[in-house]
Amino acid sequence: MAEDQRPAFAIGHMRLGVEDVPSAYSFFVRHGMRGILERDNFAILELRGGTHLILNEAEAAIPEGERSPFDLMVDDIDEAHRRFVEDGAETTTIERGNIHDSFSVKGPSGYSIPINSSHVAGIV
Repeated sequence: MAEDQRPAFAIGHMRLGVEDVPSAYSFFVRHGMRGILERDNFAILELRGGTHLILNEAEAAIPEGERSPFDLMVDDIDEAHRRFVEDGAETTTIERGNIHDSFSVKGPSGYSIPINSSHVAGIV
């Protein structure tokens, strides 16, 4: 049996306050998150690695263009961009970088969500 070389920690839960939980839940499911639980004012989605994104009703209005408190990573940045565009989401163009290629998408409640190419090393 090979020694477990995964990092010792993972992110368990992230929280995002949104103005419309069902709409935000639908947005994230359409773009590849796994739906776990959906209620009118609370939802749980799962990301790769088992991290859960908790959606709940925001306590105040979200300023348009507010950067989300997290960024997302994908294996194929071009495919992810194409899927967002085909779904009608507002996106920036892909910027090619030294470490990541990236773009931003206008997500639920007007959040600007950075999407980055993955550079994961080994099994995670």
